[in-house]
This record gives sequence, C-alpha cells and structure tokens, in this order.
Amino acid sequence: MPAVDFMSAQPSGTQALTVAFSDGSQGQYSLMWLLDSCPEGFHPQTGERAFDLLSVPDAPLLRSASILVDGQLKLQWEHDGPASHFSPAWLAARRPGEQMADAAAVAHQYWKAADLATGAPRHDASAILTDDAALMTWLVDTKKYGLTIVQGIEGKGDASMAIARRIGFLRETNFGQTFEVINKADPNNLAYTSLALALHTDLTNQETPPGYQFLHCITNDAQGGGSVFADGFAMAQVLRDSDAQAFDILASTLIPCRFFDRECDIRIRKPVIAIDDGGAIQEIRFNAHLVDLIDLPPQTIDAWYRAYRAFMRLTRDPAFRLSFRMASGEMTAFDNRRILHGREAFNPATGNRHLHGCYVDRVEYDSRMRMLDRN
Repeated sequence: MPAVDFMSAQPSGTQALTVAFSDGSQGQYSLMWLLDSCPEGFHPQTGERAFDLLSVPDAPLLRSASILVDGQLKLQWEHDGPASHFSPAWLAARRPGEQMADAAAVAHQYWKAADLATGAPRHDASAILTDDAALMTWLVDTKKYGLTIVQGIEGKGDASMAIARRIGFLRETNFGQTFEVINKADPNNLAYTSLALALHTDLTNQETPPGYQFLHCITNDAQGGGSVFADGFAMAQVLRDSDAQAFDILASTLIPCRFFDRECDIRIRKPVIAIDDGGAIQEIRFNAHLVDLIDLPPQTIDAWYRAYRAFMRLTRDPAFRLSFRMASGEMTAFDNRRILHGREAFNPATGNRHLHGCYVDRVEYDSRMRMLDRN
C-alpha cells in the first residue's frame, strides 16, 4: 500500500468516526470497532486480544480525536479508559467492510481437459525442498488449478512426505497418517483393489474432508491403472449455469455419507456442493461409494436424484477428464475438496501399482503461504 497520512478525524454521529487520508480517501469507523481493534488491546507477545469487550459502555463516546506530531491518531474516551492510538497505514489497510490482503487468496482457474492440453503444471521436487520461492510458486499453482505434478522425487514414501511437510502437519485419518494404495488381499476400501475407481473426492464421510492430497507413484508397471482427474468446481459451475435448480438442490440438501469397517463407523450429513456466504463454490463432496442409503422425504427424493445424476453425468463427460499415466518418482498434488480423482482398472498379474499417499489440511496450506509471503 502506498504511504498514506491522516488529514483529519471527525466524529460522524455519536457512534462513528470519519477519517480523511492524505490520498483523498475516507473511512468511517465504528467507535465500538475502534475500541475492540485498538492495537494496544492485544497481548504484545502472543498477539491475541486481551481487551474485554464488556469493559466499555454499550454506546462508547469520544472525548477527543487528535493527530499527534508522530502522525498517529489518538482517541481519548469518555469512560476514562486508556487512550487508543492508530497509525495511518494500519487504519487505512482496515477500512470497514474491506477484507485485508491475504497471500493465500489465490483465484481459482477452472479448467476442462483441453485447457491443460500439455498436462497439469509440473514442478521440481528438489527445488520445492530447498527453495522457498519455488515452494511458493508450487503452492500458488496448486491452488490456482487445484492440481499439479511434482517430478524428480528420489526415494519412496519418506521422500514425498518430506515435500508435504514443507507445507505443514500431515492430517491423520482412520487410514493413518499415510497410506499405501496397492491391491490388498483383504481391502477395507475400493482404492485397495485393482478395480476402476470412478471420479470422487476422498473421505466425504468425515466432518471436514482432508484438504490437499499427495499421491506419490512408487511403482506403476501393471497393465492399466491410468490416473484420471477433473475440476469439480468447473463441473459445478457448468451445472449452475445450465440447471440452476439442480445446483441449488445439491448445495442445500444434506445427504448421509458413511465409511465403516471392523475398526470404525464414521458418518456425516452434508451437501454435495458447498458455497460460501457470497455464493462462490467452496467445496465438492462427491463419492458415490460413500453415500449411505438416501433417507430424504418422499416429496424431495426424486428431485435430489435428478440433480445428483445430472452432476454425475458431468463427471463422465470426457471434456472434463484429464487422463495420464503416473511414472515412478512423480507425485500428484491436488485439492481434495475441489478436484475429483479416479483410476482405470489394472491387472495385478502383469505388474505392480503402488502409490504412497498423505494429506495436508487447507488451513495448514494457507498458513504456509502467508508465512512465505512474510519473508
């Protein structure tokens, strides 16, 4: 933000202060907000708010507002509390109703297969591990497109975990902190078979499904087993544009999702599509294998099935499906709550297919981007 100074500060009514800045702009600030947000009300070491909101009157009044010789705004209160001090840059960056800049706020670029004609963006493992600038570039790309490929991973599972841990703590689930995607004799999940997997997002039965998923290819020499990815946000937007009623049903109807085996029984009721307060698509929770028996009322169940099948048809549309074969030493990194993934069936009699996986939650991911931006 360019340098800005205070020009004036005048009460605006009884419960607001209008501040004029040297760049010609203005801001009108609630007196209660000024009291609650005063930098002096935060602990100097922890940064947490120490101010007690109930320690001031319901309708606080200003005794005076003055600009000091050092350029700060000083507010003295009628209730004889301590004065509040604000710098012009601090106050200008926090104008009412405007969100602060956020290094993790990367615009999503929706895509179809043709938009990634040369494949998902690729990044070098050694650069990510050793260079913060390369790490940030990878994080931005992965957030922008929802999917990237990391190449040149030397070693097995620990090597890809080291890359994920460059972001933050690994998310532990009922499958453990990491998991091996191989054909098992006694599977508790379809991923641990050689069957084809339809496009899906992982762990839709969880209260909060994992954010970012990392699948490192250890071995892939079996016949078949190609990987498939699709942008769930792009498909949801197409549905919204072409069939708004279906979109609204999937965004508002809670359905049961469940995973159970000999060790656990995890259930949740959530919509297929989640949107934020502004209506932007925030999350896709789509996994036909983990949808429990639908228990909707008779008057709404057929409409829900129509909407669900409309979205499911989009997942089968080749225009959205990016297919490729992972090679040993490559890792896909993708937003599990945006990007749907699946695979072709493979023949375990012809060779091995072994992927090593782990998750990092979105909050950890965003925190890392902000910390890198500070440096």
